[in-house]
Amino acid sequence: MTKKSSSLDLPLAGLAALFLGSGTLHLVKPQVFEPIVPPQLPDARKVVEVSGVAEIVCGLGLLHPRTRRIAGLASAALLAGVFPANVQMSVDAGRRANRKRTAKAAGFFAGTLARLPLQWPMIKVALRAGKGNQA
Repeated sequence: MTKKSSSLDLPLAGLAALFLGSGTLHLVKPQVFEPIVPPQLPDARKVVEVSGVAEIVCGLGLLHPRTRRIAGLASAALLAGVFPANVQMSVDAGRRANRKRTAKAAGFFAGTLARLPLQWPMIKVALRAGKGNQA
């Protein structure tokens, strides 16, 4: 049995919170994200800012029943679209960890690796919202 699309369950609220937090971080500290912007894209700062705004819009859209369906679909697309950047972040962190050989660098690398498979459950939650169902 599925829940009504007007209810805000924990996975959906969590996804909205992640988008709102990450989007805000993109705008407040864009330099953190600029290194993972593919070099083929012009103006890394602008790409980071636009993606931050997109995350905030998706997060807000997930919170309201009227906008949840389109926000769910947009959120799934956004999560799929940024996945290559997350992979690049892991690759870069792995290289840095190998070069530095410190516990901090190794821990960061491990965190970026652990984060990758979490993308799929987030996409699943977003797609369920896009169908008008909750996770």
